[in-house]
Amino acid sequence: MNRNFYYIAIAFFGMVNGIPFFHPMYIVSFGYSIQLMSAPLFGSTSLIAYFASLMLSTATVILAGIPAAIYERFTGAKDDSTVASLWIWLAGTALLTLPAIGNFIQYGL
Repeated sequence: MNRNFYYIAIAFFGMVNGIPFFHPMYIVSFGYSIQLMSAPLFGSTSLIAYFASLMLSTATVILAGIPAAIYERFTGAKDDSTVASLWIWLAGTALLTLPAIGNFIQYGL
């Protein structure tokens, strides 16, 4: 399989996880975003909601990449990600997105 398909699937799972009200952690992310970003985003609730969604998506992709990076470190991969590490990264994003997948399927998009 082409590497781009792995990256597209990882980004898709990150996007699903960051969609507002699909993931239980969104409320926590939104609460912290209100406290931290109220002044820089001029108190706009919609901008803060977008920021919280972006942070949740980014955190999903970063946290899922940690086991893949550890695998690459132990196997000694030097230049680019191996197919096995991309599978680990994809599986990690899928596991982190499991709480949001049920709501995503129920409501559709």
